[in-house]
Amino acid sequence: MSLVPIIITLAAGLIAIGVSIYFWVAASRSGRRTQGVFFLILGLVLLAVSGGLAARRLSSGGAQPLVATPRGPIQVRALAALPVEPWVREAARQFNQANIRQDGQPVQVEVLAMDGLTALGKFDRDDFGSLGSDGRTREQLTADERQRLETTFPTVWIPDSRYLVELANASYKDRLGRDVFLTDGEYRARPIAISLFAWGIYQSRAAVLDKKYGEIDWKNIHDAATAKGGWPELGGDPAWGFFKLVVPNPRRNVGGLAAMIAAAGEYYNRTNISVADVTDPNFQKWLGELMGSLTDVSGASAYTAEDFALFGYSVGDGGQLLESDLLNNMEGIKTRWSDPLAIRYPKYVTWFDFPYSIWMGPETTAAEKNAALQFQQFLLKPEMQQLAVKQGLRPVNTDVDVTQGDNVFTRYAGQGVQAVVPRTTRMASPNRDVLQALLRWFDLNVGK
Repeated sequence: MSLVPIIITLAAGLIAIGVSIYFWVAASRSGRRTQGVFFLILGLVLLAVSGGLAARRLSSGGAQPLVATPRGPIQVRALAALPVEPWVREAARQFNQANIRQDGQPVQVEVLAMDGLTALGKFDRDDFGSLGSDGRTREQLTADERQRLETTFPTVWIPDSRYLVELANASYKDRLGRDVFLTDGEYRARPIAISLFAWGIYQSRAAVLDKKYGEIDWKNIHDAATAKGGWPELGGDPAWGFFKLVVPNPRRNVGGLAAMIAAAGEYYNRTNISVADVTDPNFQKWLGELMGSLTDVSGASAYTAEDFALFGYSVGDGGQLLESDLLNNMEGIKTRWSDPLAIRYPKYVTWFDFPYSIWMGPETTAAEKNAALQFQQFLLKPEMQQLAVKQGLRPVNTDVDVTQGDNVFTRYAGQGVQAVVPRTTRMASPNRDVLQALLRWFDLNVGK
């Protein structure tokens, strides 16, 4: 702390008392003692005031501003799964422009795109650096540690599916002895949009498969993928070569893992898959034959439906992908390749519900948690849900109806898109052991 202001303050008081003594002496010589006493008292008062201010400054350890120091905006950092990231980012832009405040301070939302499995791995490894594992509190951090926490730790996680939140929460509960994502109450993990997996196959190819098999499912796709005569054996154009399946790389897009789980569900004809099912030699042989028809999975990007639109038939003939990704790229595929996608819905439906999950540990402040809650409420507004529909997502706000107006669901109804999916059989969420078994099998047999 600088002593210069204190020295100046005391000096001013001493000068004031000196001037007062001078006037008092002068007044005494001229016979005006009353006026001299007045100046002496005034100087003593000034000295007392300056001394009091100096003592207060010393005891407080620093200057006390007369007005409150302005604080920066409250930051909300949201990790968003790849399928919803464009929508959430645009919503955040509108939210930030609305000058919404929390505790009198402006709120700013920052959106980071991150695949659900990638984020889960970071949470499992505690890469974000949670408190509590070493016993320290937020107040005990160094300035650098506190700055890193305040600028990098996620306030919100929006993964692809609720089961990813449950897996991350279980990991932290073992490590910290507490939940970091809640399942009930005001701050519970809450879906903000939904989408499901559907078959997207070039219409020319889908017509051949419909004629050959009557329907499109994983078992028929397996037979098509293993047909030794290729498309001519199936009744298609010889120029098409062999059937090429499209599945996202599960190490880069959780959709690839969901596709393998859906394939296992149809293979066993049930919704719940165990580790024993994954490691069964007969199933592994069947899945290996199926995945053998993939085109360059090891080099595949995380944006498979987008690759469909950009590179056409060289990517593949069709596959089971997230409906929102397919709908977002329908127009681009039709424009570039003059062969639109036909949409078919599987027997066992796999849903992604994109739960908005607020981190409830001491790593984020109460103001940040409440600001995050405001952004969640913003995303659930009808106008924001309408924006989600424009990007191929299904709304969770019941005031928004995808059957009304011109949107991707009504626009592509002629290609098989269903605004209301009649199937109710839903694949059960896999546990951590099933996920790890499938990823291990993939690494050893496909992704190497």
